[in-house]
Amino acid sequence: MNHSDTLVIGAGPGGYVAAIRAAQMGQKVTIIEREYLGGVCSNVGCIPSKVLISVGHRLEQTTHSDNMGVLTQEAKLDWTYVQQFKRRVVSKLVNGVEHLLIGNKINIVKGEAYVVDANTVRVIDGANVQTYTFNNAILATGSRPVELSSFTFSERVINSTDALSLPKIPEKLVVIGGGYIGTELGSAYANLGSHVTIIEGGNDILAGFDKHMTQLVRKSLKKKGVEVVVGASAKGVEEKEKGVIVTYEAEGEEKTVEANYALVTVGRRPNTDNLGLEAAGIELAENGLLKVDKQCRTSVPNFYAIGDIVSGPQLAHKASYEGKVAAEAIAGEKSIVDYLAIPAVCFTDPELATVGYNEEQAKTEGIDVEVVKYPIAGNGRALVLNATEGFVKLIARKDDDLLIGAQIVGVNAADTIAEMGVAIEAGMKAEDIALTIHAHPTLSEMTMEAATAMN
Repeated sequence: MNHSDTLVIGAGPGGYVAAIRAAQMGQKVTIIEREYLGGVCSNVGCIPSKVLISVGHRLEQTTHSDNMGVLTQEAKLDWTYVQQFKRRVVSKLVNGVEHLLIGNKINIVKGEAYVVDANTVRVIDGANVQTYTFNNAILATGSRPVELSSFTFSERVINSTDALSLPKIPEKLVVIGGGYIGTELGSAYANLGSHVTIIEGGNDILAGFDKHMTQLVRKSLKKKGVEVVVGASAKGVEEKEKGVIVTYEAEGEEKTVEANYALVTVGRRPNTDNLGLEAAGIELAENGLLKVDKQCRTSVPNFYAIGDIVSGPQLAHKASYEGKVAAEAIAGEKSIVDYLAIPAVCFTDPELATVGYNEEQAKTEGIDVEVVKYPIAGNGRALVLNATEGFVKLIARKDDDLLIGAQIVGVNAADTIAEMGVAIEAGMKAEDIALTIHAHPTLSEMTMEAATAMN
C-alpha cells in the first residue's frame, strides 16, 4: 500500500517547499506532480521571464551607455542562444528541486491526482493508475492563465507561457492587461526591440502599487516607445496569417491596433477544478478558491491548501511561506500565517517593491503614521550605476516609531526591500535602521538615510 503521513499535490514553489519542510519534521511524504517539478514559476513563469527581462536590460544598457563613455557599434541579439540560456537556467533550478526532494527522502510521483475520499487519491499517468493513501494532504496545484472568450488562445493570441518561447522577437506586440505580468513582459520585449502597446481596463497599470510608483514606470515605458492605453476595453481580435488586429474601446471610441501577436495577461485561474475535491467534501468558493484558516486548513480538517488556490496575491514566495506553515501545522506546531511582511515586487524599469502598509492602507485602518521619502538620486551607488530614477519611502506609526511599511522604486528594488521586510517582521523602529551601519557605497544606504530623516 502506498501510504504517507503527508501527501502533497503539486510540486511548485509552494508544494515542494511544503514537502521538504514536512520531511524535515519527521513525516513520511509523497509529492505528486502532473507536469514538471518546480511548477509554473521555475519552468514557465518567474524564472524564464526574468531571463528575458535580464537579457533585455543587458541589451538596453549595451546600446544606451554613451553618457558613461561606453561607445559601441550596433549590438546584435542571438535569440536562439537566448532561448538556450533560458533553458539552461530552468534546467539547473529544476534539477536542484529534484535533488532536494530526493535528499529529503520524499517519494516523487508523476501523474494527475484525483481525490477519491478524505484519505485517498488516485494518480493517473497514461495507462498507469495507482492509489495512494494519506493522513494529511496539502493542495498546491497553482493556477493557469485566464482565457477570454473574445481572445481564444491560438498561434497568434498567446498567454504568458507562450510569450516566453516565441520563434523570434516580434516587430509589434499588443499586451491585453497592464498588471505585473503584462507590464514586465511588455517592458522586456520593448528592451529587446519590439514596438509594444499595452491595453489596460483600469485607470492605471500595475494595480496594487502606489500611483507615485507606477508613474515612474509609465515614464520609462514612454521612453521605450511603449504606448499605454488605460481605461480601455479590449473587444476582439482578427487573426491574420502573420499577425493580429486587436479592436478596443477607449475614450468612447472604437480603435484598432495591428501586431504580430496579442499577449493576453488578464489574470490567472486557480487549478481547483477536475481534482475531485467534492469527493472529500471540500468547499469551493464561487471564484474557485479554497477557504482556509490561519494554518492553511480547509473545511476538511486533514486537507490544507496553499498558494494560488487560496485568497491573497499570487506570489511564489507567499506559496512557499504557506507551505511551511501547513507542514508545521500538520506536525502539531502552532504556526499561523501573518502576511504583513510579505513583499510584492515587479521587475519593470524601474523595479517596484513594497512590503507592509502603504499610506492609503494605513489611513483606511485609522493608523496615524509618519512618512519619509528619500530620493535615489542622493545615493552614491545609484549615481555610479547611472540609475537615479526612484525613491525609498518608509512608513512608521507616529506614536511609537514602529516601522509598518516601505516602498522602493528604482534599481535593484526587489533586493533592497528585503531589509525592510526583516525590520517589519522583527518589530523594529526607524531608529534601529538608522543606527545600523550600512556599507558604503551601497544601495542599502537609502533605507538608512530615510530612517535617519524620520528621527
